[in-house]
Amino acid sequence: MSRGGLIRRFPVLAIRDFRLLLADRLIAPASVGFSLVGVSFAVLKLTNSPTDLSYVLAAQIAPSLIFALLGGVAADRFPPQRVIIAANLMMALGEGTFGILVLTGHPSLWAMMGLEALTGSGIAIFYPASQALLPRLVPRSMLQEASAISRLVMNTGQMSGAAVAGLLVAATSPGLALLLCGIGMVSTVPLLLSIRGGRESLRSGAASEAAGGVSESTPNMLTELREGWSEFRSHTWLWVIVAEFCVVMMAWYGAFSVLGPVVARAHLGGAAAWGAITAADAFGLITGGLVSLRFTPRRPMLFVVLTGGAVAISPLSLAMILPLAAICAASFCLGVFVEMMMVQWTVTMVRNIPPEKLARVSSYDVLGTVMAMPAGALIAGPLGSAIGTSRAEYAAAGAIVLAAALALIPREIRTIRNDDADRLHGAAAAGTAGPGKGPPSSVTSDVLGVRAERQHRHGHAGHREHQQPAEAHSDRAPVR
Repeated sequence: MSRGGLIRRFPVLAIRDFRLLLADRLIAPASVGFSLVGVSFAVLKLTNSPTDLSYVLAAQIAPSLIFALLGGVAADRFPPQRVIIAANLMMALGEGTFGILVLTGHPSLWAMMGLEALTGSGIAIFYPASQALLPRLVPRSMLQEASAISRLVMNTGQMSGAAVAGLLVAATSPGLALLLCGIGMVSTVPLLLSIRGGRESLRSGAASEAAGGVSESTPNMLTELREGWSEFRSHTWLWVIVAEFCVVMMAWYGAFSVLGPVVARAHLGGAAAWGAITAADAFGLITGGLVSLRFTPRRPMLFVVLTGGAVAISPLSLAMILPLAAICAASFCLGVFVEMMMVQWTVTMVRNIPPEKLARVSSYDVLGTVMAMPAGALIAGPLGSAIGTSRAEYAAAGAIVLAAALALIPREIRTIRNDDADRLHGAAAAGTAGPGKGPPSSVTSDVLGVRAERQHRHGHAGHREHQQPAEAHSDRAPVR
């Protein structure tokens, strides 16, 4: 398809800032793919200890307990792309330095933990800023399409990076994969600096409107965190699902990220096999993104909870030590459903949370989801050594299924439909189109130009036939 045809098919691609964001979301996740393979096999190569790998990965995820909330406040106060730049540079410094140490010497366990803590701080700051940036760059009516395309590009990058990294680590050294991760992260900075939209402060704009146009001083951080917490706990669907995924991610992280490379090294062929499993998961995420361009679950919260339970497939396939092809197939299928879930979650957060609070609410989402992951990482290695890797994987799968079953107890989770979600959260969504709360006017003119060209080329009737399915799809409000 030609560039013009692609833009006519997906009008959101006419927006310059969105295209720059897509370039960043291709390069940065590709770099993360190198990190996913490089870190695990660097630690296992240097220490030959699953327990030490537990410590290093716990150090990577632990900063989220602090920096996720700080990142949310920062992204509501400052341009999100600047916050993302800071996050990417922290990841570049952590992984790049780790790679140099692996290539030139034998870093100590404490050095590896410290560098991964720096990387983890960048990861924690990135997510709420990333959530806040997209709705500032595209019109509200295009959020579903923009979110699906954005995540599709991200997953393509991660799949490519993980696949190449697996081969690179098998042929050379995990240190080289980590060094390339750092270089890739630095290369995203010019792209993010070129994004012109999203630089206004929605937080200050909302405060001025509330005061009748009179400017108020910026509230302190604790006040802003309390506001974000109040908004977070006011949505039952939000905190119930976050509580479920707190357990799901704890069990999955220990079983997959810590014990997974151990299984791959012992039974499946090492780094190349682990790269293939990670790439299969990312390929499933890509496929799920394509499906999400057209599919919306009728009962979205039920879909989310059941998808969380289905994550148990990952540790089960490793516990049974299935053939590599079967584990890759399981990772692919799980990736499809997880990505469909995440697209809906991203869109629902944007539609139902006031834009001036979105980054802070997203930071509580991150905190709740990852707060137990360090415990999962710390437990997995010693538990696997004590009772055996397979038994530890089975235990993780049982915890995931139990968490999903408990999340089904609230009636709202089982019964709410998409049109019900619109009604329940319409008040929160209604304030997203005022001054200072949407993309710049140049975005609207770009999109209108594409639509006018399409109408001129195909006629009004053809235009309606082509547009109605996408518009009907994007007007729904599904939930993660």
